[in-house]
Amino acid sequence: MAEHGAGGRDGAVTEAVRVLRAAGRAAVPWKNGGGITREIAAHPESAGMDDFAWRVSLADVRADGPFSAFPEVDRTLTVVEGAGMDLTVGGVRTLVDERFVPKDFAGDAATDCRLLDGPVVNFNVMYRRGRTDVTTAVVRGRIVVDVPPGATVLVVALDGPASVAGHELKPYDAVLATSGTLGVLHAAGRTALVTLRPTAA
Repeated sequence: MAEHGAGGRDGAVTEAVRVLRAAGRAAVPWKNGGGITREIAAHPESAGMDDFAWRVSLADVRADGPFSAFPEVDRTLTVVEGAGMDLTVGGVRTLVDERFVPKDFAGDAATDCRLLDGPVVNFNVMYRRGRTDVTTAVVRGRIVVDVPPGATVLVVALDGPASVAGHELKPYDAVLATSGTLGVLHAAGRTALVTLRPTAA
């Protein structure tokens, strides 16, 4: 369910802002059926697994096995729960054993996962190569969040509460903004800050 804002604390301008609550977010199978994913936001909103420009989700990884293949897609993966994974991406081993540290890799490279010590939850940003430029950061503290011209900014509380543009966020709640400024983000816990821009022609 999305909430709309039209004013906020710290002088925030909150037009074109939506709040995306974690409660009730649908769990659907991975593209290859090997796990569960919960979509936070995507563009276009009606896009499926094969035609999004970008997609941000939380993915539950409960067993060893291959990741889904996404042709012409790049990914940024951040472990937010669990001990981590030993990935083999395009034949190259990549140890992902530190939470809240974004890792970039190609979504169309064959990727096999071995869990280090039980299930994990990943914050997953996927974007179509050549269509979208993306930066993903995990932040904490008091930060002014602007929305660059033509960009979309997604703020997602991860392991603790956050507040921005007058909205209180519990873990995995999100705010999506497409113009102006979100004002001051107060992140008591680690919070993902994703900026998505269409690639210049």
